[in-house]
Amino acid sequence: MEPQQLLTLLLRVAVAASLASILSRFGTFQRMLMREDRTLVQRAKLALMFWVAYGGSVLFRVLNPVKYDAVDLGLEGSLLAGMVGGYVTGLLSGILISLPAVFHGEVVTMLLFAGVGVLGGLLRDLAPEKEDVWRFSPIFSLNPRWLLQRTYQLRLLFQLGCLFSIIFSGLLRVEVSFLPLKDGVFLSPIWTETRWAPVLAAYVSSVFAVMLPLKIWNNTRNEKKLEAQQLRLNEARLAALTSQINPHFLFNTLNSVSSLIRTNPEQARGVVYRLSSILRRLLRKTDNLTPLREELAFIDNYMTIEMVRFGEKLRFVKEIDPETLDRLVPSMLLQPLIENSIRHGLATKVDGGMIRVRSYLADGRLHLVVEDDGVGIPEARLATLFEQGIGVSNVNERMKVLYGPDYRMWIDSKPGEGTRTGIEIPDVQVTSDTGQEVSAAG
Repeated sequence: MEPQQLLTLLLRVAVAASLASILSRFGTFQRMLMREDRTLVQRAKLALMFWVAYGGSVLFRVLNPVKYDAVDLGLEGSLLAGMVGGYVTGLLSGILISLPAVFHGEVVTMLLFAGVGVLGGLLRDLAPEKEDVWRFSPIFSLNPRWLLQRTYQLRLLFQLGCLFSIIFSGLLRVEVSFLPLKDGVFLSPIWTETRWAPVLAAYVSSVFAVMLPLKIWNNTRNEKKLEAQQLRLNEARLAALTSQINPHFLFNTLNSVSSLIRTNPEQARGVVYRLSSILRRLLRKTDNLTPLREELAFIDNYMTIEMVRFGEKLRFVKEIDPETLDRLVPSMLLQPLIENSIRHGLATKVDGGMIRVRSYLADGRLHLVVEDDGVGIPEARLATLFEQGIGVSNVNERMKVLYGPDYRMWIDSKPGEGTRTGIEIPDVQVTSDTGQEVSAAG
């Protein structure tokens, strides 16, 4: 195989990757990739985008067939259009992509590209799952353990079907080029080689010219999915924050204010001020993570109001390592845990009790502990607290989303002695000058 031929085929693969990358930068194309079901108008728009990219590659070759024969990816583009968009997109894309060649006198090209586009739509319909279209690869495992699985067998057959379709499309182009028609279909000289190595390399380049765009576009889809997941996380977090301040807390606070207005107006004014600070923070805070000092300031406001309600029966102690104040913690991390301690641990205790919040650093991790000396939690209920406890499960689920497996949360309680809830998360802080998150441990 001559170096010039190898360079030509490598250029084909590079152009395919470049066209796919260019398309993936357009927001309209990204939105099309995220849809599995499209209207007729949307399919037509998708076809137009394939036409601009892959029709342009045909036009380059038509304008200068000697230098740009490797750039022509019209056949692969038509197949891709069908695999991504279905029959209508594949058929329409094939017709549009072939127009430069048809105007150049290669009249059979339209039938060839349109047929290949429909073939791509057939592949899309035959996929065991829609996601399998994006997973196409000529490299697959023949692990006997996997081969015994029905799902893997179907996926393997689909992968082989895609591979065969690409090869079949290339063979069809070669056969059509031999029809007794003047300039019926353009065929690069490398496809008519008598040696097997250049021809095999040509078919391999076609396989990669289909596979690489699918991989690039799938990466784009995954990025958009992650963005959508983050958006849903923010929305869920805001909804959770809105509901964190229990209606009972607001009702009891307003009752306290009503009583204090007569007996101690100045204290009533202070309670209202702190309540407004709490609500203002809930409405304005949009970050998933917040410095611990801000979280503690919120807790101070919250506990001040609670201690007005309970009087001397409720005591609050903080044992905070100063080095932890600038560490980042999930927003509204401590309030649900403290509220649980008050409602379930101390509210029913005749002589009240104490709530203690501690923070410290150890082994490159941030540790937070909320403990009370209340009535405790029965062992049977303790085992299901992460699933059934509203406050605890809310905190646990949010940390699971934020940290994955890189966190630990535990609850230790004994009836009559109190409850202790511990949280261990990565040690992350914010630099004061840039505002960027950095790992204090690394």
